[in-house]
Amino acid sequence: MSSQWVFLLFFLYFCGIVADILEGTRLKPPPPNIIFILADDLGWNDVSFHGSDQIPTPNIDGLADRGIVLNNYYVTPICSPSRSALLTGKLPIHTGMQVDVIYGNQPYGLGLSEKLVSQHLNDIGYVSHIVGKWHQGFFRKEYTPTYRGFCSHFGYYCGHQDYYTHTAEEAPELVGFDMRRNTTLAWDTVGSYSTKLFTDEAVRIIERHDRTKPLFLFLSHLAVHAGNSYDPIQAPASYVDKFTYIENERRRKFAGVVAYLDESVANVTLALASNGMLDNSIIVFTTDNGGAAGGFNNNAASNWPLKGTKDTLWEGGVRGSAFVWSRLLRRSSVISTQLMSIEDWLPTLYSAAGGNVSDLGPGIDGIDMWDVLGSDSPSPRIEVLHNIDDVRNVSAIRVGNYKLVLGRTYGGRFDGWFEPLRKEIVRRPFGISEGSVLDSVLGGPLTEDRVNELRRAALVECGPVPANASKSCNPAFPCLYDVLSDPCEFHNVASDHKDVVAQLLDRLRFYRSTAIPPRNRPPDPDSNPTKHGYAWVWWE
Repeated sequence: MSSQWVFLLFFLYFCGIVADILEGTRLKPPPPNIIFILADDLGWNDVSFHGSDQIPTPNIDGLADRGIVLNNYYVTPICSPSRSALLTGKLPIHTGMQVDVIYGNQPYGLGLSEKLVSQHLNDIGYVSHIVGKWHQGFFRKEYTPTYRGFCSHFGYYCGHQDYYTHTAEEAPELVGFDMRRNTTLAWDTVGSYSTKLFTDEAVRIIERHDRTKPLFLFLSHLAVHAGNSYDPIQAPASYVDKFTYIENERRRKFAGVVAYLDESVANVTLALASNGMLDNSIIVFTTDNGGAAGGFNNNAASNWPLKGTKDTLWEGGVRGSAFVWSRLLRRSSVISTQLMSIEDWLPTLYSAAGGNVSDLGPGIDGIDMWDVLGSDSPSPRIEVLHNIDDVRNVSAIRVGNYKLVLGRTYGGRFDGWFEPLRKEIVRRPFGISEGSVLDSVLGGPLTEDRVNELRRAALVECGPVPANASKSCNPAFPCLYDVLSDPCEFHNVASDHKDVVAQLLDRLRFYRSTAIPPRNRPPDPDSNPTKHGYAWVWWE
């Protein structure tokens, strides 16, 4: 064979290899950036994409209306358990986080044997950051975020703080400063509003990010959780003054807190766009639990028309306001009724990132929903364990359309239906006229007809509360609701469906048999901030 033929064959072979490499590159796009925005104590009726007629959230809606609104999505009823489920992909009963929250003076946290979403994503090339609330324990430094897969943490360890002084009041005699950059106290932040601080930090992370690597940013807001007891609802006057039509002062202030949160979502999204990252990003927005309505924590959230509040197992405590937006999704402008739970985020996002869900190891309770969300196919999830708390003797589970509830918290004080605090009746139109600053980066405004259509599809309407609704459930016995036809839990149908009650009790017994003991520990006096320069720090 002549040298010319040898060269030609070699050249064709080499070109074939290059073509295969290029084709492989085209077939395997770069992993998406994941921006996970967690609102704290945001109620079902505190966002206008659910038809709220009091508080417009045009920027949150701007993403929700173009993404997938998760209208059949559940969280756990309170902060620490929800975060543990999100971070581990496991039910709180499987991490020992099923009872109450972690208080600043308690020497325990989410177990160090648990591998978190940050660590899983880091394994496949991500760079992970957390901004804002942690609430997974800090009595030893090994329990804090920068020891658990996050490259940086700007925020606080306890469950809440004053929005300006950044002190966390766990009891009248237990008050300490709680804001830090990584592990160093950030005293220079005193006087600045928490939501602004966290938004600015999230924007800085995006602007400085090395775009050759995928970003996981967990923006865990303080808003709209109450601050300390002496001033629970805090927002700048310029934001509160937008809501003069809300006569109730507490609800008006709360609306200001929500409006600042809405602006935060806009600024983070605009930062992604201006840095060329938006087209390859997934943005998740969710609450951690139901809203603090009915005076819970002296706050002014609304879950209307759903029953209950934060830290109850009624729909108002566990049905979450949430959406996911991404140009990588195969469908958009959808109100999804696919059943989903907060522990599903870890496998779902890991799958979206290109990871093999089987690599997450055994014990994951969450289900990969990425392909399902992008299609019209039924959810693979058929049941949701809302919680089993054998300390307070409360538990609840949903299987199919039916939900079983046993026991009650706070002696039933928050087991009602709480309308938004107002002296007047304000009926805003479904279409929010204010518009979104995100329209320019999201492809232009939607038509008002389309917005109205989406609002109506997401709206839960149940009619007036029946006179006997509050008495239909005796907490000493299992109560059963068909939450598909009765989402407001007006009608206890346990006596009509004893076979269903028996089936759901069996499922609860199964889950109880798999539970590990709660990790809770009694308070440790060595934690007192007075022993540590009036700040919350690890003490062991």
